[in-house]
Amino acid sequence: MTPPQLVVHRDKELMAQAAAARLITKIVDAQASRRHASVVLTGGRNGNGLLAALAAAPARDAVDWSRLDLWWGDERFLPEGDPERNVTQAREALLDAVPLDPARVHAMPASDGPYGDDADTAAAAYAAELAEAAEPEDHGPVPAFDVLMLGVGPDTHVASLFPELPAVRETERTVVGVHGAPKPPPVRISLTLPAIRAAREVWLLAAGEDKAEAAAIALSGAGEIQAPAAGAYGRGRTLWLLDAAAASRLPRALYPPASA
Repeated sequence: MTPPQLVVHRDKELMAQAAAARLITKIVDAQASRRHASVVLTGGRNGNGLLAALAAAPARDAVDWSRLDLWWGDERFLPEGDPERNVTQAREALLDAVPLDPARVHAMPASDGPYGDDADTAAAAYAAELAEAAEPEDHGPVPAFDVLMLGVGPDTHVASLFPELPAVRETERTVVGVHGAPKPPPVRISLTLPAIRAAREVWLLAAGEDKAEAAAIALSGAGEIQAPAAGAYGRGRTLWLLDAAAASRLPRALYPPASA
């Protein structure tokens, strides 16, 4: 487990802009060294705010979008095109504005897709797609994502791994169907903690006073079953990107924040 690093920004707008710049640099560096890059996107206000900031960044053209694989950490199991789906929001915020290769945009299945309303079968299909994309040097059933981004919920959930629910306890499968989620919609698809931990870098995004307690709990030694965000970390780096409001309840021992 890599000890988390913290970067605290003045407000959520600055956080989004800085995170977008950081992401551009990581993608460009990965493409320079391996010719391609792999990123896992997150939804929610912070994930979509980052994508919108990336769309507005002049440096976005430094990315070779045709050599970028995009995956998702979780998805609301709703019909294709539903405005609540993470992929729908991501297309509006960024994806429709850049020249991506459609074959490299790996959206999670919709509830009106080939698997119907069977979220568990849809999750298994996404796990199979991840396994097919994994290369020998990844040493596992999912790609070693260059960056995997996660929003942190007020209850400390990440992706659709909610405290105490079965999905956060999963140790074998890489993708699971989630049933009875405490926030709507109740049925979702999510990467599991083992899949998240395969990433080279995991970035956790939290902005707003309503995320302050969750950040404090997750960064203060809580267990991952009770606080899933505490169990989200990368192989090489775990980075918490916060605004001042979300960082307001952190233990002072965690300061000063990392500057890298």
